[in-house]
Amino acid sequence: MRISVCRAGSIAGLLALAAVTAFGGTATAAPAKTAKGGSGGLTVVAGGLDNPRGIGFGPDGALYVAESGSGGSGPCIQSPEGGESCFGRTGAVTRITKRSQHRVLTGLPSVAEEGGVAAAGPVDLGFSGWTGYLLIGNPGGGTGTRKQLGPGAGRFGKLLKVDLHGIRAAADFPRFEEKHNPDQGGGAQPGLEIDSNPNGLLVGRRSQLVTDAGGNDLLKVDHKGRISVVAVFPPRLVDAPPGIPDLPPQIPLQAVPTSVVKGPDGAYYVGQLTGFPFPVGGANVWRVVPGHKPKVYAAGFTNIIDIAFDRHGRLYVLEIATNGLLSAGENELPQGRLVRVEKDGTRTTLAQEGLNAPGGFVLGHGAAYITNNCILSDAGQVVKVRI
Repeated sequence: MRISVCRAGSIAGLLALAAVTAFGGTATAAPAKTAKGGSGGLTVVAGGLDNPRGIGFGPDGALYVAESGSGGSGPCIQSPEGGESCFGRTGAVTRITKRSQHRVLTGLPSVAEEGGVAAAGPVDLGFSGWTGYLLIGNPGGGTGTRKQLGPGAGRFGKLLKVDLHGIRAAADFPRFEEKHNPDQGGGAQPGLEIDSNPNGLLVGRRSQLVTDAGGNDLLKVDHKGRISVVAVFPPRLVDAPPGIPDLPPQIPLQAVPTSVVKGPDGAYYVGQLTGFPFPVGGANVWRVVPGHKPKVYAAGFTNIIDIAFDRHGRLYVLEIATNGLLSAGENELPQGRLVRVEKDGTRTTLAQEGLNAPGGFVLGHGAAYITNNCILSDAGQVVKVRI
């Protein structure tokens, strides 16, 4: 599914987490202001970010944000919306504390539309001890797109391992898609679409789980870098939107899995964005037990971009667009929502007003920390809501 999903510099920056001030770059005080929202409102704890997406706590207790960057001067490719997206090394990772925010890893690949909008680049991250893992999205297709963008684009679509030995590729998802194409029967058969866009990352001690939003599957990367299929999420038929010519009464809705977490029962849980026409209430949270078909755990959401469980076993769901990705007007951002699902199924909206195209979140210290304005350059934020 080709859609911009809320869609290398100094190695020491990411590794020496506790000594971040020793590295180059500008440390700035994190702004503190409150926007109106649910559960007491949203507090902005970081700003000026470029297409911020995944967020997590590091082993030093600081917040780390994957920034997809703002593209650059080229080479350029056609964007999913029909314009041009141009390449630059503007992807980054930012470290945030109570006192400062600081880009600790820069020079990562990024492709964005004019003005740095809707970038593809670093999209999620996680830690296993002091080893970091960074997931880079793919602008579309298989390996051909990054070849079009030149040698600097070779890290698109890969999982990177970041440690004292440097930055190196741990897995290549577009190449896996070209060889296996799990959601369409396998392999590079004539007429089958090849599309890989890794988006969600779950880091474990000896393996990592990745949702490929383009490939519609959940993949496992073992400690030797071998990729295997954990689950495939098939399309389903939905009513075609009115007013669009040449469409049949029903069209296939792609799953577009965006996020993966491990639940309190040991199973994996996957949130789905869904593809066009992005129907309201059409997104599910799937429960996945390896070796079994995925089952719907929670239904009725819209355009899920991230999920998490708290220590009480309650599920939190972040929607990038509560009314559907087609609901926003020109030059407007879709409004998102953070919802808590109790064990009995009861749902509570924790934040909505002020959440504009949120891109990811993490729970901690009695709050949810959410990346906001995730498709904008220099206007991205991290906001906090008490839960």
